[in-house]
Amino acid sequence: MKIDFASSKQSTLGVEWELALVDGQTGELASVANEVLSGVVAKHPELNEDDEHPHIKQELLLNTVELVTGICETAAEAKEDLSRSLAAVREITDPMGVEVFCAGSHPFSPPQLQPVTDKARYAKLIDRTQWWGRQMVIYGVHVHVGLDRREKALPVLDGLVNYFPHFQALSASSPFWGGEDTGYASHRALMFQQLPTAGLPFQFPSWDEYESYVQDMFTTGVIDTLSEIRWDIRPVPNLGTIEMRICDGLATLEEVGAIAALTQCLVDEFSTTLDGGGTIPTMPPWHIQENKWRAARYGMEAIIILDAAGNEKLVTDHLLETLNRLEPVAAKLGCPDELADVEKIIRRGAGYQRQRRVAAEHGGDLQAVVLDLVKQMRNGPTA
Repeated sequence: MKIDFASSKQSTLGVEWELALVDGQTGELASVANEVLSGVVAKHPELNEDDEHPHIKQELLLNTVELVTGICETAAEAKEDLSRSLAAVREITDPMGVEVFCAGSHPFSPPQLQPVTDKARYAKLIDRTQWWGRQMVIYGVHVHVGLDRREKALPVLDGLVNYFPHFQALSASSPFWGGEDTGYASHRALMFQQLPTAGLPFQFPSWDEYESYVQDMFTTGVIDTLSEIRWDIRPVPNLGTIEMRICDGLATLEEVGAIAALTQCLVDEFSTTLDGGGTIPTMPPWHIQENKWRAARYGMEAIIILDAAGNEKLVTDHLLETLNRLEPVAAKLGCPDELADVEKIIRRGAGYQRQRRVAAEHGGDLQAVVLDLVKQMRNGPTA
């Protein structure tokens, strides 16, 4: 099977931000995506009522809308794009008494009561995955970075896999599930990997071997389209990008920009290494799998494996070293402020830490957690 890889301008950026719709008073999930999407389309006379908004999309559940940027040069441009889309959503949701927030999961709304969007591909997913599929009341942030040639796709994937626990720890924001504290920083990370073809990516030494894998998936009926390979990091051949899908939902635009900048800088650094004839080191799969679990369980307090030799370090310490190393890359790409915002997440605390603090301050009341997330989305991060 031959899979063409579109050529993109190196290190261009695209971001996808999944938002939960909730009742503004109770914080319960509100399954009103169809009304919201119809409303934003109606604001655009050039669109027919059956058309999809170019930047505000449907998702699996009716309590979710997804904001999708165009092709951006910088993290700041991506933030501006998302901000415009968020404002367009609020034009519709504010009069409805509906709020939006973003985290890896909703802390207390029952997953099994959330209706699924009426689309054949979603019905097929739920029919196939059954109980696990009905639990997918989760939200994430995906970052695409452009690659100028196909030969970079798999080595860059390998490079991002080395930073899996860094992204997971920074974004971890799903400690609560069905009204309980799971004890994990990111319950979403372990929930999502229950879907077929989701979870950690396989790593291939050549594009031919990746093509053979995809052919096997089609031949054996595992997938019907390439997009059904739902790895945490994956090449997207039709866009000419590598897509980083590790992150739990991020509560604020500032945090989305920080994660976008970190992704863009790492991919650009890997690309420059490859252009210079260098190689990107890899770790054994068991180290990678362990890193994912540690970051999902312990978040910012995870001791992570750094290399094939088994050297270890606290994830936040390694993140600070990484940010210092990437400063010249950020200057080149025009995102020094957004990259510096990564350190703010470290100092302020990741989403799961902030949620637990709010819950503790309110005697375990998870409604207060949701309403605080709503406030963060409106006003930005709290100190």
